[in-house]
Amino acid sequence: MHLDYYGFREHPFLMTPDARLFYASTAHSKAYAHLMYGLAQREGFVVVTGEVGAGKTTLIERLCGELDPQGFAIARISTSQVSGDDLLRLVADSFGASAEGEKAIVLRGIIAALRTGEKRHLLIVDEAQALSPTALEELRMLSNITDGSRALLQTILLGQPQLRTLMGSPDLDQLRQRVLASYHLGGLSREETHAYVEHRMRAVGWQGFPGWGDGALDIVHDQTGGIPRRINRLCSRVLLGGVLEQAELLTAEMVQATAEELEEDLVGGSTG
Repeated sequence: MHLDYYGFREHPFLMTPDARLFYASTAHSKAYAHLMYGLAQREGFVVVTGEVGAGKTTLIERLCGELDPQGFAIARISTSQVSGDDLLRLVADSFGASAEGEKAIVLRGIIAALRTGEKRHLLIVDEAQALSPTALEELRMLSNITDGSRALLQTILLGQPQLRTLMGSPDLDQLRQRVLASYHLGGLSREETHAYVEHRMRAVGWQGFPGWGDGALDIVHDQTGGIPRRINRLCSRVLLGGVLEQAELLTAEMVQATAEELEEDLVGGSTG
């Protein structure tokens, strides 16, 4: 509804990750640099962690959009609490190998798929904090597959902060030794929250209407901790309120009231 009233080409604060609206904050730029450094090594693991909504998926969308499809075969899987064998089947299916049969057969299929063609094979595992130590160990074993001196698979692990705790397990020492780069995505700073909101709005045609009142974006930061998905949720509702009130200025009072409404929604949802 506010697209028409405020003249936006698209919704600036959709919850779905959109690489076109990527904002290169200090933290996201560093995380991206770690990804690129890890990929340049052509082996092992790269690990990126962050709170829910911190921007891990958007970061990966940008990476995949910039990698040459002629040079990379990319498989992306989002895990739940799967066993090691089931994880291997997911990997096999993602790279076009058969996921049927006993573990040894599935593993042979994966190896054959990795040795097919000249492309580099990149496996991206999202929600990796849900993996068991056994499943992570299976990924480590896959990282040992080589063709001469050339590693055939490189893996990016994305997860919530619990992934770092999980990987600190004494049982995963060999896996930790194969991590070439690791980065934790925190929230945006107050200044970056301001810039993020304005960046998203400019990207869809914003030219200053509506304006943000004094302190309004400070409250956005305070209420969201600088986590992009939380910022999107709050700002989307603030814009909706602006349309309903036909507001030319989004004030600090409007942001605070909207944040309180959202909190009430969450509390109501948890008890209903």
